Parts: sequence; structure tokens; C-alpha cells
Amino acid sequence: MSEPHAGPLLSRPAHAPPDAQGLCPAVLDLSCLRREPYGLRPRALRGPLELYLAQVGAQDERALRDAQELLDAEERARARAFRRARDRDAYVVAHAALRSVLSVLLGIRAEALPLVREPCAGCGGPHGRPALRTPGVHFSLSHSGGLVMVALAPAPVGVDVEGLATAQAVLDAQSALHVAEADELARLPAHERPAAFTRAWVRKEAYLKGLGTGLVRNPALDYVGTGPLPVAPAADWTLRDVLVPAGYAAAVALQTS
Repeated sequence: MSEPHAGPLLSRPAHAPPDAQGLCPAVLDLSCLRREPYGLRPRALRGPLELYLAQVGAQDERALRDAQELLDAEERARARAFRRARDRDAYVVAHAALRSVLSVLLGIRAEALPLVREPCAGCGGPHGRPALRTPGVHFSLSHSGGLVMVALAPAPVGVDVEGLATAQAVLDAQSALHVAEADELARLPAHERPAAFTRAWVRKEAYLKGLGTGLVRNPALDYVGTGPLPVAPAADWTLRDVLVPAGYAAAVALQTS
């Protein structure tokens, strides 16, 4: 996996410490949205993974208005349905960020991307994860609190970001852990368990999103580890933690064969 180079919507990522194992995403500058030069030729993906981060709180009112203009009718209706402004803003930034990076990659206006819904992994209905009609490009989107993450790859990919779990959430979600992960968690001091649980959870979600099943597949089936380094749940998948601001955890899963 490689870090993306800076592009029209990006500032260069902060460099991780030499001993860090997590990937460091490039940061999206959504204030450039309406100034994007459309009509560019499509470009190739830069390596096996491009990973982007957007911060909801960093967007001013104009950037949020411009971001909303990039959404399609269904997305705008969903945005209007949120009661709390912060939830609405997070949704708008997330979907505008996704459309922005895809538009630059494909050379298509963000409003006109050929997005479709895959069949639901549970019932087969037309409300599964979003995908592109264009072959050869896979993407994944996640947002939690004030952070948004987007991953692009030439192979199936999943990304997840979450705020750190509370102690009560850890207790309530024990059944979501693999038996070995539950044992690892039980051996930790109580104050270390929320961070360890959240590490495991984002790794699981990233993998299940990459598979296309989401939580239709029991997350307890797959061992990804609760420690500092993730464990790939399958031989043909790579799993990495992502460096994000304090108070969050994130991971990305990429199919490698």
C-alpha cells in the first residue's frame, strides 16, 4: 500500500514516525470544490491504494454549501432528514469528499458520476453498498463524528473510522469479538480495553465492507487482533491501521489476490 501524492484537492499528509505501522492519509481541502478544473482526462490510480481524510469541523459555511451541491437528489433528501446539524454536515462532507476524489480520478463532474447500488448482501434488494459502473475502480467510505475517510483501489477495499468506544460499549459488544480477541481484551487493564476494542472493531468493519457483506456477516467469525498490529483475517487480504487524530481509530482492508 502506498500513500497518495498531493493533487488538486489535497494537502500533503503529515509523515508518520519511522516506527509507526499505520498508514497516513492525505487530507482533502474541500474549500477547492467549486474551483476544480473539470474536463480533465482520467488518471490512473497511484499504486494499490489511495487514502483520504476530511475533517467536518474544518469546513466553513460556504464549503458546506458547495459540498451539498455535489450530491444527487437521493443524497440531498437523506441529508435533509438529519435532525442535528452536525450529523447532516458529516453526511454532506462524506459524500461530497467521495464524489470529489472520484471525479478527479475519472475526469467526470462530481454531480455526474456513474454510481449504482449493488444488491444487498442480506436480502438481495437494490440497496447494497454504492459502487461505480466503471470497471477497475473500487472505493469505500466511512465517517464518524467529525472525521471522514475515503479509500480508492483497483481491487475490493474497505475502510472504517470510529470514535473510541466507551467502557459500556465494550461490555455491550463482547459478542462481536472472536473468542481469541475476547480473551486478549480480558487480559488487559480496564482502562486499556476501549482503545483495544475500537482497534479490533474498525479492522473488522473495514474487512467486512471490503468483502461487501457489512455486518450481515457475523464479525465474531474473523480474527483481526486487538493489539497494536492487525492480523489479516484471510490469506488474500491485507489489513492495516490508519493514523487518525486522537479520539478515533481507523483501518483499511485491501484484497491482494
